[in-house]
Amino acid sequence: MPRFAAIDCGTNSIRLLVADVTVREDGTAHLRDVHREMRIVRLGEGVDATGQLSPAALRRTKDALVDYTAVCRRKGAERVRMVATSATRDARNRDEFFGMTRDVLGVEAEVISGDEEARLSFTGAVGDLEPDDGPFVVTDIGGGSTEVVVGTWDGVRADIMGARSVDVGCVRVTERCLRSDPPTDAEKTAARTLVGDVLAGAFASVPVEKARTWVGVAGTITTLSAVAQELPEYDSERTHLSRLTGPELDRTAQRLLDATHDERAAIGSMHPGRVDVIGAGALITQVLAEKFAHTAGITELLVSEHDILDGIALSLV
Repeated sequence: MPRFAAIDCGTNSIRLLVADVTVREDGTAHLRDVHREMRIVRLGEGVDATGQLSPAALRRTKDALVDYTAVCRRKGAERVRMVATSATRDARNRDEFFGMTRDVLGVEAEVISGDEEARLSFTGAVGDLEPDDGPFVVTDIGGGSTEVVVGTWDGVRADIMGARSVDVGCVRVTERCLRSDPPTDAEKTAARTLVGDVLAGAFASVPVEKARTWVGVAGTITTLSAVAQELPEYDSERTHLSRLTGPELDRTAQRLLDATHDERAAIGSMHPGRVDVIGAGALITQVLAEKFAHTAGITELLVSEHDILDGIALSLV
């Protein structure tokens, strides 16, 4: 049973999965978690304005990667794949980042395209789902980008019908539009216009009207589920495969968008690193929900804790 490690370095967080992989007789691959961890390092902080990764952001990321490397060695990972997404794609000084990751981890980090990011997210997200519930539309809201993928899953492999990554995420929207505490009505309107305009590019090229089930992955979505359930602390077993109706989602998203920083920070299930950007993530989720309800008649969100990390690990099989 091989043991693989996957590292996903995004705009807001860096995450590690060490997993044992079993390949069944029917060709399906099953992951058994050995270690799963997430840290908020905000690698993309200020990149939208400056075009560069800041020294402080690089230090935070290096500190996390040093610890992750130690975990991989201690757990006996045979192969490691690290992917880097939106922030590094956009930064002029990205060579500094790649030199650091190579020196610390011992392997090259890969800058994957937005479309590859979307495909890996889809593969990771649908592995626990019933094929008959498809086609699926999978959304992954990151710090700097959002992926929208439509496809089917037959229990062995995914068939992607359309995938698009666009440059709108919770960090970008917060830095561009939601500067007040709490955000003003004018800021929220500007943010909603920005998100709608950018996501229109994804909706134009991805056949969301064919989807039957909406699956949301990554920190914004899982946090919305935890807050909607009023969990006293974050519990991935309670959020994984939970469902939010349209009214529940809208009510929870609006609560987070309208709240002050201190009010969000006081929520027991809120990760401290998401406090200042969750409002923007919630707004992006609202825009997605409105589109899927109008276009595909989907009025419920299925939350998955499995995402691009799982897809990266499966790509090593």
